[in-house]
Amino acid sequence: MFWVIHRSNGGVVAMYRRIVNDCKLLRPTHYIKNFLIFLPLFFSRQIFTYKFFKACAGFLAFCLIASAVYIINDLMDVEKDRCHPVKCKRPIASGAVSVQHARLLCGLLIIISFAILFIFRMNITVYGLMLIYMLINIGYSAGFKNYPVIDITLLASGFLIRVLYGGISSDVAISSWLYLTVISFAFYMGLGKRRNELREVSDGNTRTVNKYYTESFLDKQMYMCLALGLVFYSLWTMDQNESLMCTIPIVLVICMKYNHIMEDSAKGDPIPTLLSSKVLITLLLVYIMILFLVIYMR
Repeated sequence: MFWVIHRSNGGVVAMYRRIVNDCKLLRPTHYIKNFLIFLPLFFSRQIFTYKFFKACAGFLAFCLIASAVYIINDLMDVEKDRCHPVKCKRPIASGAVSVQHARLLCGLLIIISFAILFIFRMNITVYGLMLIYMLINIGYSAGFKNYPVIDITLLASGFLIRVLYGGISSDVAISSWLYLTVISFAFYMGLGKRRNELREVSDGNTRTVNKYYTESFLDKQMYMCLALGLVFYSLWTMDQNESLMCTIPIVLVICMKYNHIMEDSAKGDPIPTLLSSKVLITLLLVYIMILFLVIYMR
């Protein structure tokens, strides 16, 4: 009897560990980036219409395809990740998830994501954007990440694709100022990520492209993009609604806090940077609340 219970508990524990490792492989914390999909719908004051359900379907499909892309990247970089002091803990690199299981899961995610688009009768352009996103990331892992400036451009393009994808899947027009704001801040965060990677311990660092960069170059470019992003955002608020100009100081404070975290802790990836600070999360929530009040309660 004890042996049966022991075997049963062992099976439950093994299944729990598999689920945990699969979740780590999918990187759900990075789904925060995919909320950019809702930006066009939100700013067009149609978040409470039927289009919201199509946006939610598009969001789910993109989350699944993004997870599939992360798996593809991990499969392609598995040998290098095993030599990295941090990335060696990833499920595939550590051996917690087998290569065969990762491939099966990746294929399943791709099938489900495109099935969701088909069920909700998405525009054919949405399919194209999803494929472009996949190809860009595969190309990035295949070798383009080793070319200076091109690597950052590919990183930034992912943010832009999310906004375009959100606008088309929701059938909402995208403001030119919003387009310019997103791409400027995307370049800023990509450059900041590379800048802080230069400050990490070089032993075991697998980022080949960093040998082509200097901290001075990345500093200049990232703050240029930050300045452009703030200017474009300010012009967007004036173009949309003058009441939105009250959010400009909050955006300035958010950017300063983000810079402070990067300088103080040498973090560069936007998601860990965001999740590491309760103050930054609070500022973002206040910003979103004010945006909602100004856009929907005026």
